[in-house]
Amino acid sequence: MHMKTLLLALALLAGTPAALAALLVDVRTPAEYAEGHLPGAVNLPLDTLQATIVRHAPDRSSRIELYCRSGRRSAAAAGLLRGLGYRDVHDLGSYTAAAQATNSISCKKEC
Repeated sequence: MHMKTLLLALALLAGTPAALAALLVDVRTPAEYAEGHLPGAVNLPLDTLQATIVRHAPDRSSRIELYCRSGRRSAAAAGLLRGLGYRDVHDLGSYTAAAQATNSISCKKEC
């Protein structure tokens, strides 16, 4: 089964519209991530993103949402992913802006 098909099936089972079934990526450092992150976010630091993204989003049409501390690294990550051929990339900007956009609160460790 293709990853996108699996994600769509999981979204439908959860009652979530497929458009909301995005990969939420925190591109901050592991130390920053450990201090608090958004629920469901995976930590793929900007300096390792190119090497690690394919494990989490092998389908280049996957929806990917990015955030960091201030918005600078997430903007750089968005450009990097678009350069790699990802077509549905969304820069949520800063941690605060991403929390507001996703109606989330911070998690410590695992959520």
